[in-house]
Amino acid sequence: MRKWLFILACTLAAVVNNQAYAQQQTVLTKYGDNVGTLDGILKAYYDVVSVKKGQKVSYERDSLLHIAGVRVASAGIDVAGNPTIHYTSLKEYHKESDAYMEKNGFYEHETVRTVQNIRNIYHVWSSYESRYTPDGKVIAQGVNSIELYFDGKRFWILGWFYD
Repeated sequence: MRKWLFILACTLAAVVNNQAYAQQQTVLTKYGDNVGTLDGILKAYYDVVSVKKGQKVSYERDSLLHIAGVRVASAGIDVAGNPTIHYTSLKEYHKESDAYMEKNGFYEHETVRTVQNIRNIYHVWSSYESRYTPDGKVIAQGVNSIELYFDGKRFWILGWFYD
């Protein structure tokens, strides 16, 4: 019993220490996004898809947040009422969505966050609202399911999907 309590205490200490360590890093991408903290990478995650009407979305900036080969997805309900998922690469996601966001403007921000963490793996449920202008009418609400990895210096997005 005492051995298991010791193992549990060490595991909890490692989780707490890793979270504290992760939160104290400042690691900037060439676009100035702080990927050394969970708050920083999630801020960048939303900032990169927020674009003023007529401006360009930066695939390169977004790719610096993600681990190489990342896959992303959108889930939903089709017109017949059946669950559906569209699973693709980050590059294909940008090919499919950037023109719409650039033409109309698109702003997305986080409204609620729940984080689960064990050592260097993080799962984030991040609820959001979307608008065409920063203070415009809400056009969509949903949730992002985001998996992240902390490599000791910075966070990497391993994948995400939204509904």
